[in-house]
Amino acid sequence: MLSDDRVYDDKPRLIDLPSPFALEPGTVRLVAPAEGLSEEQLDRLREGTFGRPFIIDYGRRRTLFFTVDAVQSSMRLDDPNALVVPYTRKMMAFLLFRPAPRHVLMIGLGGGSLAKFCYRNLPRTRISVVEINQDIIALREAFAIPGDDQRFEIINDDGAAFLARSPVRPDIILVDAFDARGVAPSLASSNFYKRVSQCMTPDGVLVMNLSGEKTRYAAHIESLRSAFPECIRLVPVDGEDNLLVFVCRDRQAGQLPDFLLSRARRLERGLGLHFCRYLERLRAGEILDTGSAPFKHASSGLPNCGSP
Repeated sequence: MLSDDRVYDDKPRLIDLPSPFALEPGTVRLVAPAEGLSEEQLDRLREGTFGRPFIIDYGRRRTLFFTVDAVQSSMRLDDPNALVVPYTRKMMAFLLFRPAPRHVLMIGLGGGSLAKFCYRNLPRTRISVVEINQDIIALREAFAIPGDDQRFEIINDDGAAFLARSPVRPDIILVDAFDARGVAPSLASSNFYKRVSQCMTPDGVLVMNLSGEKTRYAAHIESLRSAFPECIRLVPVDGEDNLLVFVCRDRQAGQLPDFLLSRARRLERGLGLHFCRYLERLRAGEILDTGSAPFKHASSGLPNCGSP
């Protein structure tokens, strides 16, 4: 275990209320403010300025929002461990490079989709999740996220600050950290990505999800390029507002050799995800290296990689 810290001494109180959103019916659930939910706060919830995460249950889905304009995570109530959102399925392509990881470190919890999937399907892997937002952690039971044990833990901390002082040595790092506007700007520093590069094992893999305001992308990608001499692959998720970044420290594996196809087929049989298709998308992805021109995001300039 990396930390014995706990976020709350007492279990947080969640409150339910009818959804105030015409286009998002159902039941809203959120962490109750200490003073209770006022009419002013309810108005801010409707307007998208509430500033705290909330859940909407509708039909067979439970969805996490910061504002109703953008889905942060989604869960099937009849299958809580399924990867519902397409980009989460494609992020699991790290298994093409490391099919039996020792330690997966995740920056950003959200609804816990990736954490739950890894916990259930990688029984020999230790999983650590760093999440800065206490309200997100308070919703863990609502998203059927398992409790901490000998191989799973959630740490309440800023991802950059945690890595700066922690002696972790993960072989997989998944960065999926957002605020209400998109990918967290606090991570867009050269120091953060240099530390990511330093702490990963020599055959480690980094996968990062970029979404939200595209003006934030360039700072992350330029910092990544300064930290990693290896090639960086950009893989868009067709039909979704996501751009995935893959960095493989093993240069031979990073060239996507032919033997990965047989591995993809084995993974498909074992996990039920479309790893052969993910391998195709990786091969079609845009490759950046230290000699490339500065990154400028434009949707028309991204490779057409198809659906995940």
